[in-house]
Amino acid sequence: MSEEKSLNFIEEIIEEDLKNGKYKNILTRFPPEPNGYLHIGHAKSICLNFGLGLKYGGQTNLRFDDTNPVKEDTEYVDSIKEDVKWLGFNWANEYYASDYFDQLYDFALQLIKKGLAYVDDSSAEEIAALKGTPTEPGKDSPYRSRSIEENISLFEEMKAGKYKDGEKVLRAKIDMAATNMHMRDPLLYRIKHAHHHRTGDAWCIYPMYDFAHGQSDSIENITHSICTLEFIPHRELYDWLIEKLEIFPTKQYEFARLNMTYTVMSKRRLLQLVEEGHVSAWDDPRMPTISAMRRRGFTPESLRNFCEKIGVAKRENMIDFSLLEFCVREDLNKSALRAMAVLDPLKLIITNYPDGQTEELISENGPDEAYGTRTVPFSKELWIEQEDFMEVPAKKWFRFAPGAMVRLKSAYILRCDDFVKDANGKVTEIKCTYFPESKSGSDTSGLSVKGTIHWVSAQHAAQAEIRLYDRLFNVENPSSEEGDFKDYINPNSLQVIPNAYIEPSLKTAAIGTRYQFLRKGYFCLDKDTTADKLVFNRTVTLKDAFVKK
Repeated sequence: MSEEKSLNFIEEIIEEDLKNGKYKNILTRFPPEPNGYLHIGHAKSICLNFGLGLKYGGQTNLRFDDTNPVKEDTEYVDSIKEDVKWLGFNWANEYYASDYFDQLYDFALQLIKKGLAYVDDSSAEEIAALKGTPTEPGKDSPYRSRSIEENISLFEEMKAGKYKDGEKVLRAKIDMAATNMHMRDPLLYRIKHAHHHRTGDAWCIYPMYDFAHGQSDSIENITHSICTLEFIPHRELYDWLIEKLEIFPTKQYEFARLNMTYTVMSKRRLLQLVEEGHVSAWDDPRMPTISAMRRRGFTPESLRNFCEKIGVAKRENMIDFSLLEFCVREDLNKSALRAMAVLDPLKLIITNYPDGQTEELISENGPDEAYGTRTVPFSKELWIEQEDFMEVPAKKWFRFAPGAMVRLKSAYILRCDDFVKDANGKVTEIKCTYFPESKSGSDTSGLSVKGTIHWVSAQHAAQAEIRLYDRLFNVENPSSEEGDFKDYINPNSLQVIPNAYIEPSLKTAAIGTRYQFLRKGYFCLDKDTTADKLVFNRTVTLKDAFVKK
């Protein structure tokens, strides 16, 4: 009998809230800002928020925090929706903070009328100078004592477009001596004459994140607003605004965000990598974005399993990239189709096989019988891997060497008789004898061999470009190293094999189809594939082969 999985601290809170009747149903939300592509850290938040909704019979909203028109775009909105769906989740409602601009403006007016907000003409530098330090109280702005009537008038003028960017801001009037720096008269609105991806030029003032976030949660009647740990200092303001506005009392809870080795999680830094050409795009398979992982061949099941394994905690920690690869490998081992591909080819000629003859051999199509079988052409000349021949064999060498016998996968046992070298001493061809009675599935030869290798028929093989991906950085935590984080980019994070040989069945593969290339790893057909060129990405190796530097 399996042990019951213990609850994480957020599940404990929800179960207590449901038990004591605080809520009849729970409602969570996933609130990304559409200013970039989602990464694996967001996948953790998606799985948590949507997972809680599913587990407790509630719902989850998808809400775009689109309060900064300068950085946001519909391209990012579309990619975010695609990522959430790909991970296997459906949202109850699709909302935007911009849906609430009128309501948020009215909330701001309410605070002004209660004497809890004022218009400040100070520059950003002057506001910062008066803010104080964690050990010294701040000083009141010279505009803090404006009358309610004057503040209403000025705020309406801000909305009407009378002032330039940065000329005025709206601030909450709380306490310039507060221990929590976020409570020292925080900004609620700023002027930004910029075109918004949804509201166009209707607005030139935009709410700050701290003002829009909690109020949007409240408008939607979100029961559990789940954020990452960096929002702990913001919670006091979150609660203060809800209390003063006397609106639905949503509660904020914080969990540790995902930090992972050999990558960066900052959208700003990921954007740098894209804009400076260190990677090809947001979905470059070396990136930690969900779209990049999808393109590389990761499965949604493996990402969900990874998020479940790392759990939900209150303390920051660093997760090894190898754990994610393990989850991918574990899922692909059960689901990927099988095929043969030779990445570093060596010609093999069967000297006693009839010229011009082709056989269609039967090979398993997947990890079990449910996947059925496929036929693979076999002929006199084959391609095998260079690494499967050794002129002077090492101890316990079970592959080809002079006089050694090896089984070809789903085919015959062969004996290596001779080999040919070029002028540089490189082996370019090996000559073998095959044993007709040793055919896989009907072997009556009585021969016994320890090695089995993959191959493709030279006459029938298709060619493909193979892209081998590795970690993008060569240090565990590039963000914490001295100097520019980009100095630690792994120069070998992408290796391209322009002309590998693949079995002909792969010619009709669909973009995104995942395969285990026998003995070589897991691969996925890339979107760069054309009618003239197949392109496969290596998703992950068959086992963890990364060497820490």
